[in-house]
Amino acid sequence: MKDIIFTEKATAPTAPYSQAIRAGSTVYLAGVCGDDPATGKLMGSGDMTVEAAYAMENLKNPLEAAGGTMEDIVKVQVYVTDITKLPAFNAVYQRYFPVGHLPARIAMEISRLADGANLELDAIAVLD
Repeated sequence: MKDIIFTEKATAPTAPYSQAIRAGSTVYLAGVCGDDPATGKLMGSGDMTVEAAYAMENLKNPLEAAGGTMEDIVKVQVYVTDITKLPAFNAVYQRYFPVGHLPARIAMEISRLADGANLELDAIAVLD
């Protein structure tokens, strides 16, 4: 059995997908960008730290709606359009994971993201 997760605290889907799906104790979090959930607009105007903070909140909030916390995330995929901005992203990213709870991760540069985003994340969490 699976549950579709939705929260107004994260950007509403702009295409045919769910913010998150909980299947048993596993939560699959859809790709998120640095959009403001209230307006749907990309935040930061190219400032990776601002965009990253919004993206991390857009990842965290559906997970919390599914009953989890950031400590439950076991895998994160990071897509950026400019790999040289990864250190700025990492500075924000580390604020969301307690010491000793860093998930497995991949980070990759890609040529383009939807709506001019510079960053997109997705994740998998396992709830205890």
